[in-house]
Amino acid sequence: MKASEMRKGQTVKIDGRLCAIVDFEHVKLGKGGAVYQTKLKCLTDGSIQNARIRSEQIIEEAYLDKGTYEYLYSSASEHVLMDTSTYEQISLDDEAFSDGSKYLKTNAQLQVSMYNGRPVVVELPNTVDLEVTDTPPEIKGATATNQNKPATLETGLVVQVPPFVKIGDAIRVDTRSGEYVTRVK
Repeated sequence: MKASEMRKGQTVKIDGRLCAIVDFEHVKLGKGGAVYQTKLKCLTDGSIQNARIRSEQIIEEAYLDKGTYEYLYSSASEHVLMDTSTYEQISLDDEAFSDGSKYLKTNAQLQVSMYNGRPVVVELPNTVDLEVTDTPPEIKGATATNQNKPATLETGLVVQVPPFVKIGDAIRVDTRSGEYVTRVK
C-alpha cells in the first residue's frame, strides 16, 4: 500500500521490523515532495521510533490474527495459554508479558495477536480482581487523608491501598497503571 493510505493503529513492516503506527502527520517540506512524519512502535521490543516516509513510498501492511486465549498456569518463567476456540496451548516467556505477568490469574481471558503463527502482542484486560494476602492492620485514629499502605496480592504484586483494606479482601487493580481501583464484594 502507499504511505498515503496508512491509518493509526495499523500494523506495517518497515525495514524488516513489525511496527504499529502510533501517529502520523503530513508535512510539506521546503524542498522536494511531501512526507509523512510517523511515530512507530516496534511490536517485538516495544521501542518507539520516528520515521519520515515519502507519500509515494510503498510500505508493506502486516495482518495480525487476533484470538482470545485463557491463561492456565506458569512454571518458572514460562506461561501457558490456551486458545479458547481450538483448545491449542502455547507457552510464552516473561518477555512477552513484560510486567503483565504480575496480573495473571488462572482462567483470565487475554487477547493475543499472532503474526505468521508467532505471538507478537498480548493484551491484558484493563482491570483484574485479586485477593489481598498480606497487609498491615488499620491504625485506629489515623484520620489523615490519603494515607495508603502496601498490600501484597495473591500473584505477588504489591500495590498501595486505602487503610480499610484487610487480608482476604478482593480488590480491583488497573493493569495499565498498577494502581488500586476499588474493593470488590
